[in-house]
Amino acid sequence: MLELDLQQASTAPVPAETDFRRWCELALRQRSADSELTIRLVDEPEGRELNRTYRHKDYATNVLSFPAEIPDGLLDIPLLGDLVICVPVVEREAAEQGKALDAHWAHLVIHGCLHLLGYDHIEDAEAEEMEALERILLAELGYPDPYAGDDLPESPGVMSKES
Repeated sequence: MLELDLQQASTAPVPAETDFRRWCELALRQRSADSELTIRLVDEPEGRELNRTYRHKDYATNVLSFPAEIPDGLLDIPLLGDLVICVPVVEREAAEQGKALDAHWAHLVIHGCLHLLGYDHIEDAEAEEMEALERILLAELGYPDPYAGDDLPESPGVMSKES
């Protein structure tokens, strides 16, 4: 079962909680255990500050993933981590890339959830695996390939201890 804490710190309109839940459950279905995560929806000042603090990049990015790093045996909770999604960036990217807004939202939520599961796109082979899974999951929702026509897309942000 998924326990989702959806925090809306942005004044802009966003998809319904049922959409976020559906996208997360799809991305996390390979995980047999219960899952708990937070999605915080922010405006550009907060998104920029978090990206600057944790990735040392002075701009707001679309999604930041903060995987929970709980030592084994310390706590018995199914906490995966947090996603921070910058609403104005998502809207701007969808418009610039000619993508349906709901398809872009679904992609970024799924992308962030996969990061929480340990997927990454730093190495080419890892990127190919992650992008292939994203394509499959988005196709199940009836959305087109989010990477179609991209030469080298800006990768969404990820924050982990190794970064």
